[in-house]
Amino acid sequence: MRRRLPRSVALPAAAALLLFSAAPANADPTYPTTPIPQPANPGQAPISAPIGPQPLGQAVGDAGTALGIIRLLPNAVPTSTILPGFGDTLPKQSALEAGMGLSSASANSDAYLSYEKAIAQASPFGLSVGGNAPQTPGSVVQTALPDNPQPISGGLNAPSNPLLNVGLLNGSAHARWSPTLGPCVDTIADASTSVASLSLLNVIPSMPNLGLDKLALDPSTLAKGFDLTKGLQSLGGLLQGGGQTAADGTGSLLSLPNTLSSRSQVKLVDVAGSKNKAVQSTSTLQAADIEILKGTPLALSIKVASQPTLKVTSTGDAKTSKVEYTAPVLTIEAAGKTLYTLDAAHPTKDIPIGLPLTGLSDQFGQLNDIPVVGGLVSTLTKGIQQVSNTTGTVLDLGVLRLSIAGLDQKSAQMTTPFKGFQLGASARLFDLQLLPTTKLKSLLPADQAKNLPSSLAQLSLGEQVARAYAPTGGVICGSTLTPPAGGQAPKGPVKNLAYTGGAYDTVPLFWSGTAMLLLGVVMVAAMPGTRRRPLAVAVEPKPFKPSPRPRK
Repeated sequence: MRRRLPRSVALPAAAALLLFSAAPANADPTYPTTPIPQPANPGQAPISAPIGPQPLGQAVGDAGTALGIIRLLPNAVPTSTILPGFGDTLPKQSALEAGMGLSSASANSDAYLSYEKAIAQASPFGLSVGGNAPQTPGSVVQTALPDNPQPISGGLNAPSNPLLNVGLLNGSAHARWSPTLGPCVDTIADASTSVASLSLLNVIPSMPNLGLDKLALDPSTLAKGFDLTKGLQSLGGLLQGGGQTAADGTGSLLSLPNTLSSRSQVKLVDVAGSKNKAVQSTSTLQAADIEILKGTPLALSIKVASQPTLKVTSTGDAKTSKVEYTAPVLTIEAAGKTLYTLDAAHPTKDIPIGLPLTGLSDQFGQLNDIPVVGGLVSTLTKGIQQVSNTTGTVLDLGVLRLSIAGLDQKSAQMTTPFKGFQLGASARLFDLQLLPTTKLKSLLPADQAKNLPSSLAQLSLGEQVARAYAPTGGVICGSTLTPPAGGQAPKGPVKNLAYTGGAYDTVPLFWSGTAMLLLGVVMVAAMPGTRRRPLAVAVEPKPFKPSPRPRK
């Protein structure tokens, strides 16, 4: 049975979604939990102590994975805050961010509300407009407390649209928390998502909607047979353009025909030589083939040779805490031939997109009416050909920048909400950026060229974020009535009870008032009763005087 997310946890869940679009990892975050209410008046009584045995262990951690994220006009919108002038110090947001296949797992022992201790969420998609991210429908969410012996799962078929087309999405979420042992369970939070197929961008909405015949260039300089009516938003006919994305990814800038899955997990693990535990956050991703410009003669295929895994472990000590990352290895192929390899040594490759000029038709003959991609040109007679030197034969429209995001990690000694050590890291499997060039700006009208940003669109696959925060010495597994690791349990019940605003014990005050009331009743009952007689008062009668008659 699907469990509805409470309204009061909508903010923490939405903030968890933003973890995927926030790179790099933050070293000193403010955890999105409900603040502890404070007394309105200085003399008001504070919140009473909890009843029963309480967990001794303190642990904070979160992990998140996004299967895919689209960013239009990244770093273009200023961040707005309620504090005057503070938004100028924050990085700018994207005009639009759309994510799909989001999974997040978080644990926070110091959360005020009980169901914020552990949160696991699998969302089919998320949306952020100018940095504002509402809660999305169709999410599978599980919170603890109360504890959940079994996970929940669900599926969703998202409608197709010009930006993305998502196949069947399945999600699972499991949140655990012990009333007496707190985070000392098998796995605190575990969320996973899988998508059958995925295709992104069959049109570039941030590109000026102009036909190639509207550009400031001489048509006679283009190669014979090239169609000038192809618009810029379809990258000169490479993309399907308009309408909706095809189910198989044909005509899209990027597509994944096979299953893509992610998993985010937070749990406690053993520490060598210690009875206490460490906090471990893990983000894993499983991907197969990635297609670029599928359905065109110049389609590129990316093979994922190794799957990325990000694991962050905090023991509470900077010397023993660590980040483990398995970097992906991607090979880019075209027509069965390996063109490039992306790995830690070669993380970035730029693939230019340009219009064919007459020099190419003189060299290769009749050309197809599609742009040149990465020095590859499609001809009608010779098929796909490699252009050794594009100088003077290709007019650049933009650049497809392919990259794998290297590991970015930060750490900090923390004192709030407890003294300990925090470690965080972020990485991405694959980035594709569409960058305009100086030549493209020179071809556009002046009013549109000045508003053209440095990046038109950014596609990210497999964004991973993980943070772990443990107290100094590790997480203690125990409760106030059980012996903790390396310590003694308190004997007997708690002697000091809650206090009122007058600094009196609640129970003694009650019995004192009761005893005084009984004493008053006894004293009244024991007093001898004497009835007082009423005093007799003599009243002298006044003589009767008739009133005079009025004169006529």
